[in-house]
Amino acid sequence: MNNPPGDMATGSAFRRRYGASPLHLLLTLACFALALYAGIRLLKGDPMGVAIWFVGAALLHDLVLLPAYSFTDRAAQFLFRGRSAAGESVRRPGVNYLRVPLFVSGVLFLVWWPLILQKIDHYTAYTALSADGFLARWLLITAALFITSAIVLLARTWLRPRPERRDARAQARARKATK
Repeated sequence: MNNPPGDMATGSAFRRRYGASPLHLLLTLACFALALYAGIRLLKGDPMGVAIWFVGAALLHDLVLLPAYSFTDRAAQFLFRGRSAAGESVRRPGVNYLRVPLFVSGVLFLVWWPLILQKIDHYTAYTALSADGFLARWLLITAALFITSAIVLLARTWLRPRPERRDARAQARARKATK
């Protein structure tokens, strides 16, 4: 029986029955406990308002946001598709380098939009902090995300093995395997 290093027979039996490591189960149970605690604390104040907000958020996501970002993703895939030597359409993984910074930037905007768009007048009165600068910071974070993503794309493209080197390595491995 081939067990990975450090994996005991009981851990292996647990992994076979559960499908993952005991740490996965422990972390999943901890997440459920945290969600239960947050739910109990949240529902103490205004359960009807929370329920309406939750249903409204689910409907907004499913009926508006999901089709919007699915359409946007399909459009980005269409714009960044390539052509093979035979002329057929080929998917390019470069679209992923737009998805990630766009998603993170969108989540940041979704969380902080009242401050980014300066729609909260009482922020300074409650926190004694200035509400100015959120738009500039969000734009800087968004630019940094896209620049970092572009650098990673360029580095991975530049470091990607060329076809001739890849073929030579495959031939060397094949020769080694036949010896």
